[in-house]
Amino acid sequence: MDAGQAREEDIVVSGELFAHLPSGLDLCHQTFGDPRDESVLLIMGLGGPMTWWSEEFCRLLAGRGFHVIRYDNRDTGRSTKLRHHRVSRTDVVKAFLGRGTAPYGIDDLADDAVGLLDQLGIDAAHVVGVSMGGMIAQTMAVEHPSRVRSLTSIMSTTGRRTVGWIHPLVMRTMLAPAGRTRPEFAENSVRNGKVMASPAFPTDDDVAYARALETYDRGWIASGVSRHMLAVLTQSDRSQRLRAVAVPTQVIHGSRDLLVHRSGGRATAAAIPGAALLEIAGMGHDLPRQLYGTFVDAIVANAERAR
Repeated sequence: MDAGQAREEDIVVSGELFAHLPSGLDLCHQTFGDPRDESVLLIMGLGGPMTWWSEEFCRLLAGRGFHVIRYDNRDTGRSTKLRHHRVSRTDVVKAFLGRGTAPYGIDDLADDAVGLLDQLGIDAAHVVGVSMGGMIAQTMAVEHPSRVRSLTSIMSTTGRRTVGWIHPLVMRTMLAPAGRTRPEFAENSVRNGKVMASPAFPTDDDVAYARALETYDRGWIASGVSRHMLAVLTQSDRSQRLRAVAVPTQVIHGSRDLLVHRSGGRATAAAIPGAALLEIAGMGHDLPRQLYGTFVDAIVANAERAR
C-alpha cells in the first residue's frame, strides 16, 4: 500500500448529517475519511441524490488520503424540497427553446455548495462535479475562486447552447412520466437509463434497479427534477468567465454521451487555461463501476497539481 493511502476498514464514515444554511435550506450530507485531510466535495447532477456517488467510489477516494463529502442538492434526496415552486412540462419546453425562467439557477446551487463548506468549517476543497454538478463546480470556481483548490468537471458543459447539446431521444425520455408507484419508478429508471448509459461499460439491471429504489426511497420528487431541468436550461454561458479559472482543472467526458454531447467537455477544457481533457471511448452519461479507478486516478492527479 502506498504512503498516504488508507486501508478500507480504517476509513471513518459518518452517518447522514444535516447542514442548516442561512438561506433556510437543509442539505443532507455524509463524509468519508479524516477531516484533517484535504477535502473533496462531490456534486451530483440533475435529479440525483448523493448516493449516486456510490459508497465504494467515496471509499476509494478517501483511501487516497482525502476527506470526501457527498451531499444531496436542494430538491433531491433528504435535502429541502421547494415544492411551492410549481413547474409544468410547458415551462420545461419553453426553457428548452430559450424562452423560460427558473425558480433558481446554477448560481444558487453553487451558493448552496459554498454554504455547506461554511457549515463544515472548510476554507477550500477540491471540487468534483458531474453533469449539472459540473456546472455547479465550474460556477464555484468562477464566483468563489478562493473556495476551490482544484476543479474536476465530468460530462458537463459551459452553458453555451451550441455545445453540449441534448440528443432529442434523451429529451423525450426525460420528459416521459417516471411512474406512479415505487416499482414503476424503478422499472422506468432502468429502461430510461439504458438510453444514456455507457455502451462499453454496461451496468447490470439489478444494480440499476436497486439504485432506483434507493433514489425513490430517499425522497425523489418529479417537481424537483423539473426545477433542476429549468436551472440547467436557463443557465448563462460561462465560456468567458471560465478563462479566469486559475486552479488545476481536469475535464472528463464520454465519447457516447447523449445527454451532454462531448463538445461540452471539449469546450470546457478549451475555455479554462491549462485544463486537461480526458475523453473516454464508449462512455455515456453515467458513472460505471468499471471506470471508478480511472475517475479516482484523474481526480487525485489533478489535486496533486494544486499542491
